Amino acid sequence: MFKTIKKDLPASIVVFFVALPLCLGIALASGAPLFSGLIAGIVGGIVVGALSGSNIGVSGPAAGLAAIVLTAIGALGGYQNFLVAVVLGGVIQLLFGVLRAGIIGYYFPSSVIKGMLTGIGIIIILKQIPHFFGYDADPEGDFAFFQVDGENTFSDLFRTLKFITPGSAIIGIVGLAILILWEKVLSKKAKIFQLIQGPLVVVVVGIVFYILTQSNETLSIAKTHLVSVPVPEDSASFFAQFSFPNFSAITNPDIWVVAFTIALVASLETLLCVEATDKLDPHKNVTPTNRELLAQGTGNIISGLIGGLPITQVIVRSSANIQSGGVSKMSAIIHGFFLLISVIVIPTLLNMIPLSVLAAILLLVGYKLAKPSTFKQMFSLGWKQWVPFTATILGIVFVDLLWGIGLGLGVGIVVILIKSFQNSHFLHIEDKSNGKHRIKMTLAEEVTFFNKGAILKELDSLPRDTYLELDVTKTRYLDNDIIEILEDFAFKATERNIDIQLISERGTVENPESFIDFFKLRPKTA
Repeated sequence: MFKTIKKDLPASIVVFFVALPLCLGIALASGAPLFSGLIAGIVGGIVVGALSGSNIGVSGPAAGLAAIVLTAIGALGGYQNFLVAVVLGGVIQLLFGVLRAGIIGYYFPSSVIKGMLTGIGIIIILKQIPHFFGYDADPEGDFAFFQVDGENTFSDLFRTLKFITPGSAIIGIVGLAILILWEKVLSKKAKIFQLIQGPLVVVVVGIVFYILTQSNETLSIAKTHLVSVPVPEDSASFFAQFSFPNFSAITNPDIWVVAFTIALVASLETLLCVEATDKLDPHKNVTPTNRELLAQGTGNIISGLIGGLPITQVIVRSSANIQSGGVSKMSAIIHGFFLLISVIVIPTLLNMIPLSVLAAILLLVGYKLAKPSTFKQMFSLGWKQWVPFTATILGIVFVDLLWGIGLGLGVGIVVILIKSFQNSHFLHIEDKSNGKHRIKMTLAEEVTFFNKGAILKELDSLPRDTYLELDVTKTRYLDNDIIEILEDFAFKATERNIDIQLISERGTVENPESFIDFFKLRPKTA
């Protein structure tokens, strides 16, 4: 891992600047103490990063859990009671890992995963535009369509036009210009521009701009438009920011319900992120999903024990890591140490960073996830890929991440059923002689009850006086429902003067008396 430090260190700095506002914003959107988001980010980086089998995945507090956390804190009677649910959720995740539930992650269609990445890219762009122009009513990390400030994604964009902060907007535009220049031009000129990442330069420029314009009425940036890390007065007040679970509430059944919900949602988000980051990874590493669940479970136990929010692997931080050239888990671990050291040593300096500068960094991350070329590529693959891809994006943008994934998966299943209906058999007329149609129907390799409608429709549409060749030579699985349809058809065929020739590996049978008896020789197989 240390062999790649030249690439991982610059990437970890970028991930740090992406993670910092998100940790604070998600805590604010969750109704939890701000420091709880930082704890989750630190544990997600150091602990989960060290235990995970992913080279490029980065974990921390997840926007997808914010609504669950917000509701649970009130319902369970306080934050310390909620922390019990976080710890128990981690234990349940460990159980998921032991039971090898990580295999679920492999069953999400590629179109849905690509839709998830693109949808997250779009929602990052839409959510960061207000912060980019200095309108910070909605906290960073609130990625749901209906926001905690009472607005929605698009109404917030319109309100931004009325509340543009000149200083924030200017440094945001300057920062974005520097990022683009750094990536497109400077990084190709000299190695120094590859070692020093553009986001670090942009953050330094943002701090300098804030300091120089403090006395300027037009360009000064108010504290409400800056990063807001808790600043302890001394070591005692620093440690006072940690919260601890109230384990006396463990007998409350509601806590167990919340714990299972956290474990289920956090595991699902993690597995989806793992699948997505593996697709983005230029080295195409495959993350062991069961080990990832064990790592996430351990992280949630530790985070809950010291007052942190629930943790998942997060696509925004992970994609920023990949885009910045991170190649090993050292990037995630180092970013966790950066979070830890910075909140202890330089919280005052962090609180001079304009949110619009960090928004500029996230805008670039979002664009790389939702490039126009991705839409073009998915459209060229045909409607079977395009429809689930689009459905996933719409669900993410207009509801939230989990709804988007669920919608995309549901549409994907419908597409599979439609294609299964269409491809259950092949039908063509060979010739017409002696007053009879000669038709050959070839059944597919696997025929299940999903194909009942298609096969039944074709059999019923056969005209009288037909000679039907039914070829099951290549069929390896034949559902009993289909056998029963063939049995019923054989009875009707005599009334319609339809002769049947059954072609199989065992030979040819003319007008079989019983399909059931024939296929019983090899149950559900032909």
